[in-house]
Amino acid sequence: MSTFTIGGDLTVGRLGYGVMQLTGPGVFGWPADQDNAIAVLRRAVELGVTLIDTADAYGPFVTDDLIRRALHPYRSDLVIATKVGNTRPGPDVWVPVGRPEYLRQQTELSLRTLGVERIDLLQLHRVDPLVPIEDQVGTLAELRQEGKVRHIGLSEVSVAQIRAAQAVTPIASVQNLYNLTNRAAADVVDYAEQENMAFIPWFPLAGSGMTDPVLAEVGARLGASPNQLALAWLLRRSPVMLPIPGTSSIAHLEQNVAAGALELSDEEFAVLDKVA
Repeated sequence: MSTFTIGGDLTVGRLGYGVMQLTGPGVFGWPADQDNAIAVLRRAVELGVTLIDTADAYGPFVTDDLIRRALHPYRSDLVIATKVGNTRPGPDVWVPVGRPEYLRQQTELSLRTLGVERIDLLQLHRVDPLVPIEDQVGTLAELRQEGKVRHIGLSEVSVAQIRAAQAVTPIASVQNLYNLTNRAAADVVDYAEQENMAFIPWFPLAGSGMTDPVLAEVGARLGASPNQLALAWLLRRSPVMLPIPGTSSIAHLEQNVAAGALELSDEEFAVLDKVA
């Protein structure tokens, strides 16, 4: 698997694992089978995954607890990225909260739940429109100055918002919706590459959008599934791309990780690039 170095000093395999699907029905609460969730996390690391993406709102705090139970004490090469700034008052309800005192509180809770003294990559989960972005990012920068955070990232932002945040503190990553069939954030990908900033696409497998006959044709030729092609396309799209496909199935996890070894030719990439 190829690698990328986040923030200049955190080298990770470019295909990570997102833990959101390890929570219960509706991505809320505890999973029905916690032992399976722990087994999936351990298998991800066994397969060479070194970037795990979580958030305080997943559960909430369910995935952080599972990560600690499955993997603590953590391997020295394992990077755990988490997020704060988005609340979860119900299974299908998300409300951004970017008040400085709330961001600080949630970061402290994440440190405790994950069982770490410093968070490798802390991302602002959503920009709260009621709070100046400079104040939200500034709080994360203060936490870094205190030694509680190593690098700072953003999620679901525009290029203009990234620039506003960069005026406050260095930004190591950005996490936006982006996949083979949804490329609305293409300008953010290009900006991230220009700045050598990690781009972590969420929903990288595109879900029900993966039905184009071109995928079946190319997949048959390469012996790859549509999901594997979608991940291979992302990895080829930009050297700063770090997909984090999530699953609660060990079999699907193994299939996803195998996509890290799938190399597309120029022709195959061009054909897939037309799928949208």
